[in-house]
Amino acid sequence: MKTLIKGGTLITASETFQADILIEGEKIAAIADNLQVPADCKVYQAEGKLVMPGGVDVHVHLDLPMSNTVSSDDHYTGTKAAAFGATTTVIDFVSQDEAPLLLNVQKLRAKAEQKAAVDYSFHMNITRFDDQVAEEIPHLLDEGVASVKVFTAYNNRLRLDDGNIFKVMRIAKETGLLTMLHAENGDVIDVLVQEALEAGHLEPVWHARTRPAWGAVEAVLRAASLSAQAEAPLYVVHVNAGGEVDQIAYARSKGLKVMGETCPQYLFFSEEDLKKPDGAKWICSPPVRTKADNDRIWRGISEDSLQVMSTDHCPFFFDGTRPIDYEGKPVTIPGKELGKGDFTKIPNGLPGLGDRMPVMWTEGVGSGRMSANQFVALHCTNPAKIFGMYPQKGSLLPGSDADIVIWDPNREVEYGVRLAHHRTDYNLYEGWKLKGYPEKVFLRGSLIVDGATWLGKAGSGRFIYRKPFEVFL
Repeated sequence: MKTLIKGGTLITASETFQADILIEGEKIAAIADNLQVPADCKVYQAEGKLVMPGGVDVHVHLDLPMSNTVSSDDHYTGTKAAAFGATTTVIDFVSQDEAPLLLNVQKLRAKAEQKAAVDYSFHMNITRFDDQVAEEIPHLLDEGVASVKVFTAYNNRLRLDDGNIFKVMRIAKETGLLTMLHAENGDVIDVLVQEALEAGHLEPVWHARTRPAWGAVEAVLRAASLSAQAEAPLYVVHVNAGGEVDQIAYARSKGLKVMGETCPQYLFFSEEDLKKPDGAKWICSPPVRTKADNDRIWRGISEDSLQVMSTDHCPFFFDGTRPIDYEGKPVTIPGKELGKGDFTKIPNGLPGLGDRMPVMWTEGVGSGRMSANQFVALHCTNPAKIFGMYPQKGSLLPGSDADIVIWDPNREVEYGVRLAHHRTDYNLYEGWKLKGYPEKVFLRGSLIVDGATWLGKAGSGRFIYRKPFEVFL
């Protein structure tokens, strides 16, 4: 099967030019001006449109158990929402639920492969460490998992002490894995949460007030120091505080291989949103901060201190007692109402997977905060390079997977739940006016989104075996 996308303006991480794209099977076969239409070829006209690689979101949580419920998007509903938002590859996280490590990877893959509608891969959480785990970590590459995540928060659940984080980093460096970091100070959080509960401070805003930004700032600097001593690369996830950007910039100025991602929620929202009557909608970990933090993170993007825009997608219903319609069936899943009257019981997480590229195009490119090329770098190419999927993913090159988005730069929409396609009952960007929107989305050459029409299906996504870490940006 051959497909020709004709007359579009191609946007890559480094170039903007007009060309046609010929797809043969699942791959891009040729890119050039005025390509001849082969026999038996489906042609899509893209004059006046932009053509970009499919998005790569390297930080999602699908079907994740939490707080007596489960995140409301599974590997089908979440990847369907991803596709409508122009994202064609996602990376989820494997929990270290049991031994050995690889059993956890195999179990999550068995669950995901029946449902995923776009391509996917995994990171491995390392939340317990001993000699046996140390022996098992290098074998993650046998399963195509090329990254591990460690935590400096969630005491007695997910956190490793500094010595064990250092050991994980050294093993990762020796075997070609990238270490990812969730940066907060778990000890301080525990003290402040206990004090807040004893004082009767139960409102959602206290979620942020008990997880102070300084804890995140200190944890980034400490992890950068461990990274330097281990001579291992470090990737800081969901940067949320301006001081974290400062520490990443400092580490990079000293020649350390430290990189960072942020998420749209840390650019647009603050503790003021947590004070609203529906403030539970904005509860995530780490929390949203202040307007000053928003501004510093924007500057960090423009200064290239941050290399990736992801989402930390982990949605819950706002009111899980009321059903929503999803693909013609009523769905109810317990959600943030579980924490009514006690912020510590509110499931932590936000929807965002389908929002990322449409919202950031308007607020980033449309506002002049970033170029179209930088948009593609942050949302497609950089994450593919850092996480061992380039040039298969995140690129428009002959031989790359034909994950392609035809983008209408002039389409105006009023965004929200109706367009986002997440399986939840709210959207953080409800009513936002967006200009520029995906029109058609191809996954390995197959059209899966055509305007408002869903053509994808559960199980059509493919697991991506990732290469060992080699690209530092």
